[in-house]
Amino acid sequence: MSESPSNPESSSNPVPPKPGDTGAYGYQYPTQQQPAPQSQSQPYAGQYGPPPLPPSNAGWAVAAVLFFWPLAFAAFNHVHDVYPKWAMGDYQGAQYASDRAKALGKIALWIWVALIVVFVIGYAILIIALVANSDTSSW
Repeated sequence: MSESPSNPESSSNPVPPKPGDTGAYGYQYPTQQQPAPQSQSQPYAGQYGPPPLPPSNAGWAVAAVLFFWPLAFAAFNHVHDVYPKWAMGDYQGAQYASDRAKALGKIALWIWVALIVVFVIGYAILIIALVANSDTSSW
């Protein structure tokens, strides 16, 4: 008993069906659809639509936790506002929340740098004061 190559029930069908080929019982084989060209699926500058989702800048919020934790509360609050505002159509609000989270992380970093500089200067002044007031003749 020979099976035709266009039988859909055939599990040992070595010949792939041709587009438009009908098998047994009038079965129409599905044809593969060609992917859309890139120019049609990608938006271009003059096309309408929502702007892309701005970055959440969660890394800067984590930096705020590490460097100056009081600012981290506000930074994480802004990080968690980015997507909901963008999804509701408030694109400027989403961009503002993204920018604000980044700014708070940078502010926390600068505060940490300033505190380290003050600490190093204070430590240097303390060492200089101890050396200047030490009596070397008692050794």
